[in-house]
Amino acid sequence: MVAMRVTPSTPTVYIVGAGGQLGTALQERTAQAPDSVVWRPLTSADIDITDETSVAAALGDLGAGDVVVNCAAYTDVDGAESDPEGARRVNVTGPALLAAQTAAAGAWLIHVSTDYVFPGTPLDGPGSAGDRPDGYEPDDVSGEPATVYGATKLAGERAALDADPRATVVRTAWVYTGGPESRDFVGTMRRLEQTRDTVSVVDDQLGSPTYCIDLADGLWELVAAGPRPEVTGTVLHATNAGRATWFEVAAAVFEEVGAERSRVLPTTTAEFRRPAPRPAYSVLSGRSWAAAGLTPLRDWRAALHASIVEPGGSLP
Repeated sequence: MVAMRVTPSTPTVYIVGAGGQLGTALQERTAQAPDSVVWRPLTSADIDITDETSVAAALGDLGAGDVVVNCAAYTDVDGAESDPEGARRVNVTGPALLAAQTAAAGAWLIHVSTDYVFPGTPLDGPGSAGDRPDGYEPDDVSGEPATVYGATKLAGERAALDADPRATVVRTAWVYTGGPESRDFVGTMRRLEQTRDTVSVVDDQLGSPTYCIDLADGLWELVAAGPRPEVTGTVLHATNAGRATWFEVAAAVFEEVGAERSRVLPTTTAEFRRPAPRPAYSVLSGRSWAAAGLTPLRDWRAALHASIVEPGGSLP
């Protein structure tokens, strides 16, 4: 379904990357969108964000009051290690071109980013992320990201804000849909529960599991609240509350489908060598989201339950 502009003054929300995980969730959750807007999904067939001509054509009628939500990204963390230029085109050039369009039109860009912009290790010392149970704050020094993916996403944040100082960057982490056929972590664990007696999962990576539906609802709330001084030109963190290791998430998945959590065995990152190193510490604080007057996303465990038992369930 494509919602077209009703009148010249009706704000339009352009969902860039509409064919991906988050873009799909935003379309599924348009009931959470403000009544005063229409929405237009743009898939990779509709817009090539790495090409200036394509971006200009796809956003040719962009105007003041419109919103561009950029969900498009090069998210193959391992693949980016051997394709840094491809990752840079999508994660850096793309946001910069979108931001140039929103700046010229007086529209608002909401650019989705990632926890991978941080180095991925607990920080030492008073006031560091490692000392704070709530995790990294948006203004924590990112340091040097450990992966090509993280480095390009960080550069993309900066490129977007440089091109359009009114843009809003929303970082999130460990996003999943949870459906039995989904290719994300939760979906994979659901399939493995059906095919293996036991599953070994790393227990030394700590992060913020985030249900895609909750994130989509949060983004629609952000759109509805509008480009206020509290959110423009800044970075916000939006994840489900709490923190967990991948082992804890996997064990919870097994519990939710009625399986014995003892079938999930803890292991270490060292046992699973990957081309790109995974962050040992990836927790994002939701304090900035709440401070902007937005509804905190529910606890990760409640969200996981909803993803399996009540797929598509809205915030309580």
